[in-house]
Amino acid sequence: MPLSYLALGDSYTIGEGVEATGRWPVQLAARLRNEGVPLAEPQILATTGWTTDKLAAAMDGERFDPPYALVSLLIGVNNQYRERSAEAYRGEFVALLGRAISLAGERSSRVLVLSIPDWGVTSFARDSGRDCAKIGAELDSYNAIARDETLHRGAHWVDITGLSRQHSALLADDGLHPSAAQYTLWAEATVPVARQALR
Repeated sequence: MPLSYLALGDSYTIGEGVEATGRWPVQLAARLRNEGVPLAEPQILATTGWTTDKLAAAMDGERFDPPYALVSLLIGVNNQYRERSAEAYRGEFVALLGRAISLAGERSSRVLVLSIPDWGVTSFARDSGRDCAKIGAELDSYNAIARDETLHRGAHWVDITGLSRQHSALLADDGLHPSAAQYTLWAEATVPVARQALR
């Protein structure tokens, strides 16, 4: 019986600008299957542009089949892009994390939260006229909140922000979203954490 996997997020989870096979949750599941872990193809609930409240609203209307063996959550970049406060993000993120844990059958150890990548290092950001250093600093604040809340609830934290900064040239054609090659790096970083979660 394959293990079910639910991936919640925004453009980074749906893989804006890449083929479906290039999405990091799809790559993650494929890598785990190659290691003998019978993880099903992910059920993905994610759309480009979604903020925390948009994801929550979409979850209200979605049909789920819990408990999921694994749930991943990556959300918040669009909150920062729209210049919403970090404290407002905290409340909405905590609510989403609680729902993710519930969908994992109240097993927080089955939930993975990925950090928000830094879009301030992209060519899109440089060309936009926005303050790239400010973008990075604000995302660091968001990620500090998400990390603290994730670990407090006993879920797993995967930091891919450093990878986004280190490999800022690995972008899709829009110059903003990661390429499939960058998503491969994210999947590789997530594999050992997911393996631990599924033990």
